[in-house]
Amino acid sequence: MNQRATGSFVIGNYSKVAATRYANREAFYCVTTGKHLTYRQFNDRANALAHGLLSLGIKKGDVTAFLSYNRVEIVETYTALGKIGVLGIPLNYRLSPGEIVDLVNFCDAEYFIFDPSFMEVVGGMKEKLPRIKRFICMGSDIPAFAVSYEDLIAKSSTEEPDVEVNEYDYQYLNLTSGTTGLPKAYLLTHYNNAVAGPMMAAAHDLTRDDTILTVFPIFGRVGFAWSCLGIFTGARNVILQFDLFKMLELIGQEKITISNWVPTIASFVLSLPDLDKYDFSSLRALVFAAAPFPKALQDQVKARICPNIYEYYGLQETGILVNMGPKEKELKPESVGTLYFGADVRVVDAFGKDVPVGEVGEVIGRGVSVTTGYYKNEEKSKEVFKDGWFYTGDLGTFDKDGYLYLKGRKKDMIISGGQNIFAVEVEDMLMKQGAIAQCAVIGLPDQTWGEMVAAVVVKFPGKEVTEEEIIAFSRDNIAHFKAPKKVFFVDSLPITPTGKVTKYVLVEKFSKQ
Repeated sequence: MNQRATGSFVIGNYSKVAATRYANREAFYCVTTGKHLTYRQFNDRANALAHGLLSLGIKKGDVTAFLSYNRVEIVETYTALGKIGVLGIPLNYRLSPGEIVDLVNFCDAEYFIFDPSFMEVVGGMKEKLPRIKRFICMGSDIPAFAVSYEDLIAKSSTEEPDVEVNEYDYQYLNLTSGTTGLPKAYLLTHYNNAVAGPMMAAAHDLTRDDTILTVFPIFGRVGFAWSCLGIFTGARNVILQFDLFKMLELIGQEKITISNWVPTIASFVLSLPDLDKYDFSSLRALVFAAAPFPKALQDQVKARICPNIYEYYGLQETGILVNMGPKEKELKPESVGTLYFGADVRVVDAFGKDVPVGEVGEVIGRGVSVTTGYYKNEEKSKEVFKDGWFYTGDLGTFDKDGYLYLKGRKKDMIISGGQNIFAVEVEDMLMKQGAIAQCAVIGLPDQTWGEMVAAVVVKFPGKEVTEEEIIAFSRDNIAHFKAPKKVFFVDSLPITPTGKVTKYVLVEKFSKQ
């Protein structure tokens, strides 16, 4: 007897169903291109692109890389590749050309779709990509070495492609955010992504009445997820290549109701001297993830931008593991959430045993959104997967009500004079000082103590604070051994596209000073 369902829940099903259910409702407003597409138009274009790619010789199981800023074509590309079972590689445009070449060759891509903004970059590296059979360029200005993306759509059928794709097929190779070096590629199946949609939509109370503003890079899992959530629920999605001032204008102009930010964005917004001129009245919620979110910053967000905050936690490789809504966030502002449907989370010691409530250990998880493994990297897969659980490398603790609190990365723990110091605890304290807009606490080599606590600080515009004042404030508000011994002032912190501070860059820089 067949032990599984007769059908599969795959990404291509999202736009196919939405084209009927929501038909002539607007699905996307692409600020980059000015395009407005209904759900039916979007699905027709995705189908035509899929047929056009098949006409070039692409077949199920092939690998196709794509490089694009936030624009609706990147969502079409994900969808078209998904409909014909082609493994996609969404590329991080912040990587150097050399890094992109290495990743594309490593992942065995044979086709390459790109945004015309990267025409010169792709042209300059195409000779180093010997496996690529065809380059496909979006837009109207097409270089001689590429095929026109729009021509492929214009001349192709809008019927659903006749390719059998199931939920266990790989949909795309995603890249880690690279906080410890060159990103690693991990595999995501259609099941990982398609099943996540309904739960993520429910967790954020998303309906067809919402207008989403997607500013997260869509080459990453979070940006793509919000594109899918709009399609799944029938919500309207405004796609923007991140621009702080344009984002704030669009919230009022397009009556945005919800957007996923990182705390860094909130810090930038709150630093603006003319913030009160922007209209935030349509916002029903802001969603935060990817980086520590101090209570002092939360309070400012609620007072000046939007009163309702959602937060979730998970790695790129795991998807959401815990989450919380506005009411829970009010009660437990320092938590990142409690258990999420389809996921399970534990906090364990060095031997993989659960630690008591209130004690710190490593956060491990499993769930429907968790990657099946790293591409061509069995060593890394064995490192993070143990007995069916994904070891995140994050430190955390549960309270008696089952809410998770993060205490930093295992590698982010500073050991000074034999004492364990959690960087996130020090950062939370520093953010209460008043003049500090952003900070990162790092451990620097020290001959006496092994590691010395140091703080890298970005000040609010117009506010002044000295190293001595920050050290004194710290010693008044936290144990002396945890207080920074040095403070470095910078204009900005180095971050990944998902808003995480690349602390290894700071350690390397300030170890020399």
